[in-house]
Amino acid sequence: MAVFNIKSREIECKIVYYGPGRCGKTTNLEYVYKVFRKQAQGDMVSISTEGDRTLFFDFLPIGLGKIKGYDVRVQLFTVPGQVQYRSTRKLVLQGADGLIFVADSLEDRREKNMLSLKDLQQNLKDYGQNIFKIPLVLQYNKRDLEAQGFSLMSIEQMEKDLNRQLKVPWFAASAATGVGVPETLKKCLTLTLKSLQDQF
Repeated sequence: MAVFNIKSREIECKIVYYGPGRCGKTTNLEYVYKVFRKQAQGDMVSISTEGDRTLFFDFLPIGLGKIKGYDVRVQLFTVPGQVQYRSTRKLVLQGADGLIFVADSLEDRREKNMLSLKDLQQNLKDYGQNIFKIPLVLQYNKRDLEAQGFSLMSIEQMEKDLNRQLKVPWFAASAATGVGVPETLKKCLTLTLKSLQDQF
């Protein structure tokens, strides 16, 4: 839930990168942090868990606009994807204003994508939020791996598996090279800003 700071005239909102383990959430955030370093407020904080990490940093996007004269400060978070970190994922998700679901394009990750999306839906429900109402963007990551001989799902298959009911914006991406990463974040920021304006 966005926080208003009257003193600094800022609205602080939270965007969470969600998805199965090793799908590229951390790589997304590291790319954003590196490319938009000047807009990052302070350092990226990493909380390591065995085999996965939770990352976050403050981000003051330039040119995003204001809401009722307030600047918008964004906190970007990733959640650990592995199944055993369910409670950590749920905790990080609390108070999210916008979501980016990072899906792994590798064929053998199909079931993990679907289970992770179901997990997201349930965690939101536990917080009294509806996956159909929160600003959400899907990212179909690792599209570059096909050129390296890996077997990938088609975009059509991923759309059918993950976006048939949601009908949210999506982007094909490669977090490792940065392709589609800024576009995914920009779309999520736009939807989140619109949602916040509607609330206030």
